[in-house]
Amino acid sequence: MNTVNASNTQAVSAQDLNEEGINLAEITAALKPHWKKVLGLSLGAGILTYAGTYLIPPTYTAQTTFISPQQQQNSAAAALASLGALGGLAGLSGAVKNPADQYIALMQSVTVSDHIIDRFKLMDAYKAKFKVDARKELASNVRISAGKKDSLITVEVDDHSPQQAADMANAYVQELKQLSNGLALSEAQQRRMFFEQQLRQTRDNLASAQLAVQKAGVNQGSIKTEPKAAVESYAKVKAEIAGGEVRLRTLRNTLTENAPEIQQQLATLNALRDQLSRIEQPEANPGSVDYINAYRDFKYQEALFEIFAKQFEVAKLDESREGTLLQVVDAGTPPERRSKPKRGTTALAATLLAGFISSSLFTIRQLRQAKQPN
Repeated sequence: MNTVNASNTQAVSAQDLNEEGINLAEITAALKPHWKKVLGLSLGAGILTYAGTYLIPPTYTAQTTFISPQQQQNSAAAALASLGALGGLAGLSGAVKNPADQYIALMQSVTVSDHIIDRFKLMDAYKAKFKVDARKELASNVRISAGKKDSLITVEVDDHSPQQAADMANAYVQELKQLSNGLALSEAQQRRMFFEQQLRQTRDNLASAQLAVQKAGVNQGSIKTEPKAAVESYAKVKAEIAGGEVRLRTLRNTLTENAPEIQQQLATLNALRDQLSRIEQPEANPGSVDYINAYRDFKYQEALFEIFAKQFEVAKLDESREGTLLQVVDAGTPPERRSKPKRGTTALAATLLAGFISSSLFTIRQLRQAKQPN
């Protein structure tokens, strides 16, 4: 209660004195009789604060720096351009504008945080009852940032143990490698996974088409019909449909169904399907139709298998180049000096603050006494 009254009196007195006009000479004169007390209180506060910092457990900061993986845009574009009618697959190669932000987000994910918490038993270290509390404490002790002009990512970890701080900083890079290996993050990884799936499916289709050709057999009518000529237009249209369907699936991942791009792609696909249905119309000789259909499907699957096999090898080569791009520039080492508390800075701040408060109190008190009538 006395403290509140004193504060109110101080505020009112300061306002009254300000209204009356107090110059620097009057303040200096009012403070002069009490300068020893002000100095003593300031030094005392600084010394006590400095001594108090020894009661705070020291905090050590370890740091590790690594190169952010960069995506190979030119290689992807060259590979997809060779697909010809399947050029619509280029939509799969949309890469993140800033890969560093993506990798920072992965390191800040719940998956990585939980692995770090379990690995270093941080639930006990932070005395957390729930994992969500441990995650918050961990997030306050970890800083992850990327350079503005370079691709370097820096991980800083605070801990009371220098060795554990270094181990945790290095563990973030290890966890990022393990997590990214299971995800198609880069453009090359996305292409490799897509072509691997298509290659597997096309291999099965090719085997089925080959069996169909063998069952259809060869007769006089099918020889006269020139199956190779019938296959060319069929394979071309079907390849365009395959590319268009993949393009449509890619657009649906980012756009709504009513988007103009999707509507245009649907119209293109419908036109191609109509064209394909006209090509597949049965002809006069049922025997030749069976063979021609089987033969042209076999040639289509064979050409498609060759295309996917080449692109799969290109994607694997690009992925192998990107696989080792998580290169550590500076591994985390146990810091030799603590980062917190900063005893000198804290003591100096306490000294200045105590000096300001005590000077204000003594000045106001002395000026009030001087203004009062005898």
